[in-house]
Amino acid sequence: MSNNLAIKLRSGTQQAHRDAENIGLMKCFVQGVVDREYFIKFLSNLYFVYSELETEIDKNKQHPVISLMYFPELNRQASLEKDMMFYHGNLWPQVISPLTATQNYIARIYEIYAHEPALLLGHAYTRYMGDISRGQMLRNIAQSALKLSGYEGTSFYNFEQIPDKEEFKNRYRQALDTVPIDDITADKIVAEANDAFCLNMEIIKELESILIQALG
Repeated sequence: MSNNLAIKLRSGTQQAHRDAENIGLMKCFVQGVVDREYFIKFLSNLYFVYSELETEIDKNKQHPVISLMYFPELNRQASLEKDMMFYHGNLWPQVISPLTATQNYIARIYEIYAHEPALLLGHAYTRYMGDISRGQMLRNIAQSALKLSGYEGTSFYNFEQIPDKEEFKNRYRQALDTVPIDDITADKIVAEANDAFCLNMEIIKELESILIQALG
């Protein structure tokens, strides 16, 4: 019997999705206005987010909810490490550091890992489904604006283990509908997915303020 979680997540995050698209810096990005330093900082902060998220998901891969949604082919940490190497060289771990908003994001992921691991699914859904869908368009924009070749500097968007993205998304949605949860937990997961959107927006807003200061 389906729990309709896929539909609940899709409909329950529509407003948050629209809000995320309307942030000034993201609107500029979509229009092809991409600042190189902003893009690098954005990727470096995503590195910290995905490192934490994937660590906690891996720790819970035997959890009755997480186990059914455990798709390591989605993992982005290694791809982001390639991007950091491209932009910063071998010393990249000493060069990058998380923004305050990123630290808040990481703290939230750790908090739910410690107290209610099933809610990690809300973050996984928000992040990975966005990456595998709209992220492909963003890669093309960044590649063109920054004159990048292939996936150099944009490995984050390269899901090389998922050749058929539409087929995978359908499989992911079907898996969502099989996780053993009640309506209360489903609502919590949707709420957490919305929180993930908000936490991501806070990172972009902090980056936006840094960029504005740099431009004077």
